[in-house]
Amino acid sequence: MEKPIKKIAVMTSGGDSPGMNAAIRSVVRTCAYLEIECVGIYRGYQGMIEGDFAPMDARSVNNIINKGGTILKSARCLEFKTPEGRKTAYDQLRKAGIEGFVVIGGDGSFRGATIFNKEYGFPVIGIPGTIDNDITGTRYTLGFDTALNTVVEAIDKIRDTASSHNRLFFVEVMGRDVGHIALNAGVGAGAEEILIPEENLGLERLLESLKRSKKSGKSSSIVVVAEGDKTGKNVFELKQYVEEHLPIYDVRVSVLGHMQRGGTPSAFDRVLASRMGVRAVEALLEGKTNLMVGIIDNEIVLTPIEEAIKGHTSIDRELIRVSDIMTV
Repeated sequence: MEKPIKKIAVMTSGGDSPGMNAAIRSVVRTCAYLEIECVGIYRGYQGMIEGDFAPMDARSVNNIINKGGTILKSARCLEFKTPEGRKTAYDQLRKAGIEGFVVIGGDGSFRGATIFNKEYGFPVIGIPGTIDNDITGTRYTLGFDTALNTVVEAIDKIRDTASSHNRLFFVEVMGRDVGHIALNAGVGAGAEEILIPEENLGLERLLESLKRSKKSGKSSSIVVVAEGDKTGKNVFELKQYVEEHLPIYDVRVSVLGHMQRGGTPSAFDRVLASRMGVRAVEALLEGKTNLMVGIIDNEIVLTPIEEAIKGHTSIDRELIRVSDIMTV
């Protein structure tokens, strides 16, 4: 393997997701293994502009593989969206002797990296870290599996209360544009109905579904709602609508919110992060750039970042069919 690059930086950007620390650890230790210098950039692109760098070695990432969040922190950075901000960031990287970087984040982070690469030809490799699983070029993003486990565990606990009081619960989960979390968690938790942006169920069909559930003898129901679902304006409107048209239901709402982003990463996310981190460093040393590391059919692959952020992930139609069957 060629080693044209002698100093690599790693950073996290955008919303945090479980597995980011495991990916940081993997990048740092791969650099140590290959005898390449590694630098951590704190607070994403904001830290890049401000030169908030710190050297990292194999020991500096001890005991972080099991931690949620990101030790490198994350921040939104409007300044990086300007040519002047990116020029300052480039100057800081050059001043520190950094010759390439790995960015762990979502589509917004990747867009910034792509623009930066086009302007300065600066080598960059992306690792997809987002719980929404909404990036093409990979079957799974870091944090998606952990978020699913968090949501299913929460719904299991909510069902205990729903069953005890014969209640209907609307449980809102993250997913502004895609319903991967809602669909998978809904099936995994045995939800009576799942509302996702890709499928507009309609209020009348929702009522009919709930009527059938009641008629079949179900004493409680769980409806999982992705925050971007189009059935109602929001989950509270859905609650009000059902209360007005089906007064037999005692309706409650639970919005899981940012708890879905936190927590100890699952074994799957830890292993995936480790594999992706190794490949990201290797890709930089091979002279590759503007690519994202992904996993397809359990094989680690590289996809142009532009394709990854321009594409649209598709919902699993088979899982929708399974969900319909399970709600009998």
